[in-house]
Amino acid sequence: MIRLVFGILVLFAIFRFPTIESRSHHPSAYSGIEFPALNCRKHKAVITDFGGVGDGKTSNTKAFRTALSKLSDLASDGGAQLVVPPGKWLTGSFNLTSHFTLFIQKGATILASQDESEWPVVAPLPSYGKGRDGTGTGRFNSLISGTNLTDVVITGNNGTINGQGQYWWDKFKKKQFNLTRPYMIELLFSQNIQISNITLVDSPSWHIHPVYCNNVIVKSITIIAPVDVPNTDGINPDSCTNTLIEDCYIVSGDDCIAVKSGWDEYGIKFGMPTQQLSIRRLTCISPKSAGVALGSEMSGGIKDVRIEDVTLINTESSVRIKTAAGRGAYVKDIYARRFTMKTMKYVFWMSGNYNQHPDEGYDPKALPEVSNINFSDMTAENVTMSASLAGIDKDPFTGICISNVNITLSAKPKEVQWNCTDVAGVTSRVKPEPCSLLPEKKTEGKNMDCMFPSDLIPIESVVLKKCSL
Repeated sequence: MIRLVFGILVLFAIFRFPTIESRSHHPSAYSGIEFPALNCRKHKAVITDFGGVGDGKTSNTKAFRTALSKLSDLASDGGAQLVVPPGKWLTGSFNLTSHFTLFIQKGATILASQDESEWPVVAPLPSYGKGRDGTGTGRFNSLISGTNLTDVVITGNNGTINGQGQYWWDKFKKKQFNLTRPYMIELLFSQNIQISNITLVDSPSWHIHPVYCNNVIVKSITIIAPVDVPNTDGINPDSCTNTLIEDCYIVSGDDCIAVKSGWDEYGIKFGMPTQQLSIRRLTCISPKSAGVALGSEMSGGIKDVRIEDVTLINTESSVRIKTAAGRGAYVKDIYARRFTMKTMKYVFWMSGNYNQHPDEGYDPKALPEVSNINFSDMTAENVTMSASLAGIDKDPFTGICISNVNITLSAKPKEVQWNCTDVAGVTSRVKPEPCSLLPEKKTEGKNMDCMFPSDLIPIESVVLKKCSL
């Protein structure tokens, strides 16, 4: 009887939780593959174990959803790892689980389905109130998503996720949606997140969107989208605390990184800021938008953002602050240094009149605070206009500091290089000469340097473990 029971349990384990050795993908295909991760997993499987077919035509939505459903039972027993091997794996939306790793192998591409029935409809985000595309009826769930998760890793050895965005872009342009387009990766109310070492292509809208999350690492990501398609933002940390974005290469038709925290009265009520954010070693190409945007949805507040070692090529602006009356909250304690820029429309751009609102319910008296904004050690070549800095009447942007910046103009620059209204601050060693609202300052006869914090945010001290397939 004991042997019989043991045999049944073994068979149950084999069929319920197959390992990567159980199907046609031989273990030797994975030998020698190591990768850094927050945590390694005890249990391992391949998408083919759940009926996956990597021919680029067969829908794998059921396979991914079945895999995640079954592997979620292993979260409390060392966690699970799902490998997507070489091939083209067509799928609709699926949700991740805690203590889980999704590994996309080199030569593997997850293809986003263009069948809308494979994308569940979910409610608008509470800090936005309405769909981001301007509707209040809801939004398509993201391709890869999850809510209330802990310890999630999405990684690979340069595997690919292709959002096949053309279908969504065409319908959006023709105003044929009453739902907000899906994002590629979105995790909500989650903690201890890692997204690394994969390539993301052509998302229907934003590519990576952690929202209401803590302890997030986005590392060594390549994002490619057409430069003429709007809303294909690269990485959008939204109402998140303790986030590190590093070593990323982004080509986009919108902001390479957009820092957000909710929209007007909905964001004010929800009240969750983005704070403790470090962005470093970013390369960005975005002719129609910013390298790093702060806003425009910032009604929960944005503070303590450090941005350094950034290369911008053919990009509309470097760090852009976008806000408006009705947003409320603040953008403050922003530090940016060591930027190299080539072919820019603007170097510095701040807009207090970014008047896109979810509805008529916003309070025009809810004025944002923009203060303690620091830029230092930057060079820019082939620039059309050095700065457009526009605060809000009776609500000026204050504490602006710009030091050691050398800007070389294009062959046909704007006649006015510094256009400043409703701003206040100081500069040091900046060429061309700034506007009178940002006068030159020296301390005891010495050149002034703008501040950059010497401490680290906690996520910068995290050491990843060495894991294997």
